[in-house]
Amino acid sequence: MIFGGRARAIRRLLIVEDEPLVAFDSEHFLSDVGYHVVATVDRATLAVKVLKREPVDLVLADVKLSAGSGLDVARVALEQGVPVLFVTGTCPPGASDFAVGCLAKPYSHRGLKAAIEAVENRLSGGRARRLPAGLVLYDREGGAVA
Repeated sequence: MIFGGRARAIRRLLIVEDEPLVAFDSEHFLSDVGYHVVATVDRATLAVKVLKREPVDLVLADVKLSAGSGLDVARVALEQGVPVLFVTGTCPPGASDFAVGCLAKPYSHRGLKAAIEAVENRLSGGRARRLPAGLVLYDREGGAVA
């Protein structure tokens, strides 16, 4: 492909969100822009089951779930070597221990896509030129970089 750009390293997403409209909207938007949403779940226990049976490139997890915590999901993802981007109203203290970053709610479709692209760029060793509003990425030592 001459003008197609580089291939995506992040293709398979797991969405962990207990707000039905946000979950539905995110799943459909991300599918429309070419990501494969492996599953969209609303509970930490279901997310853990998916992580243990399906290959996932990135977890998008709300922190406060009606059944469980996104932190529990992030711990399991970390053990599996799967990066996590928290998408939440309030990023919890110590999030950098488990996640590559936090995207603050509410966010736009463009902001969500740009956040995933920034995470992908960071994981491949690049530097983000301009981060979308509400996104904080963590460096490998756990500090915020933007």
